[in-house]
Amino acid sequence: MAILRMLVSWFTAINMLLNRVGRNIAWVLVAMMISVILLQVFCRYVLGNALPWPEEAARALMIWMMAMVAGEAYRRGSFVAIDMFLSALPERASSLLKLVLLLVAGAVLVKLTVLGIDFFDRGFRSRAASIHISRAWIYLAMPVCFFTLLLANIELCLREIGCLLGHKHFALRTEVRADAPAE
Repeated sequence: MAILRMLVSWFTAINMLLNRVGRNIAWVLVAMMISVILLQVFCRYVLGNALPWPEEAARALMIWMMAMVAGEAYRRGSFVAIDMFLSALPERASSLLKLVLLLVAGAVLVKLTVLGIDFFDRGFRSRAASIHISRAWIYLAMPVCFFTLLLANIELCLREIGCLLGHKHFALRTEVRADAPAE
């Protein structure tokens, strides 16, 4: 049990650090994306001359913003989920099904991370049309996203194993109060 507790605390610390860094990067990316879009609106409708690069830059910023916060959303259970079946099952069966689903999701995330790294590598063969950078730097968002999701998945699996072994304190509290500081 001590090993499980140590692993959970280790993955929790890593995920909380990545979540904090990701949130801070994400809000900067959102601000940059809004600025780029407002610049394009100004140039197109006030100056009457649209710039060639803002749409592509805003899209790249949005992709990276999503990659920075996806792991935290997954860890907190913030993605859309249909859990009425889990709620209808007895507690132990529900916990076991959650673990099986987390393991399947983990296997998918491992495969997606590997595919994302390959896609990133192939991105060096082409350049973004209007912002003149290698597409690889935009494509890098996907393996980063999948890897942070995988780290969150590992933590959730370990917590679920702890719950299955009868230790309810392993359960991750996912409810977030409006007045509570973020983890």
